[in-house]
Amino acid sequence: MFRHELEQALQSFDITLTAHQADQFCRFYDMLIETNKVMNLTALTEPHEVAVKHMADSLSCYDPAYFTDGASLLDLGTGAGFPGIPLAILRPDLHITLFDSLQKRLNFLQSVVTELGLEHMSFLHGRAEDAAHIKEYRGAFQIVTCRAVARLNILLEWTLPYLAAGGVCIALKGAQFKEEIDESQRALKILGGTMAQIKPIQLPGLDDKRAVLYIEKIGDTPKKYPRKPKAAAKDPL
Repeated sequence: MFRHELEQALQSFDITLTAHQADQFCRFYDMLIETNKVMNLTALTEPHEVAVKHMADSLSCYDPAYFTDGASLLDLGTGAGFPGIPLAILRPDLHITLFDSLQKRLNFLQSVVTELGLEHMSFLHGRAEDAAHIKEYRGAFQIVTCRAVARLNILLEWTLPYLAAGGVCIALKGAQFKEEIDESQRALKILGGTMAQIKPIQLPGLDDKRAVLYIEKIGDTPKKYPRKPKAAAKDPL
């Protein structure tokens, strides 16, 4: 059931899975649903909903032009592993770090990665505004992905410091993406980013508006960013 729903959903994005990849997605779904009985991972549990609103939505951001061979990727606020795990299944050559503020979610994802046999996977526990000031992570990634994390002007302050020059922040956004873009112009200028592409997304069977935003790192991000939440709230970019 889930395999069929997933394969149907991915047709909208011209993505065809190998038999092994389909098996990995099915096992991920099984583990997600089983663990969700004891841990709050997702409100969506039906095969069709998970296939469309989690798996296909996650892969809607995939564009080979941005996902170069062996690229380093930080999935910020990964939660139950979206979009990081689906991207890892689709592109096992990527070096993906799953980043979350809750250790028990990362423990679940570690079990998923082991069960699925995914390689080049790392895990980072902490908060976005703190880890960005650690030398090991600042400017260390070619791609930062984020899905349902924060409004864009806040998100840019959290994500752009992690990117190397020429890297790209890939933000999966909902119906208010145009308003978020408008209110983020100052943040883009200050933080060294530019809107490289806005890709409207239509998930199969849904009529709501969505988009994937590709923000390129074209300049230096001042060292003081990201700020602590209180400072950011007092003077939002």
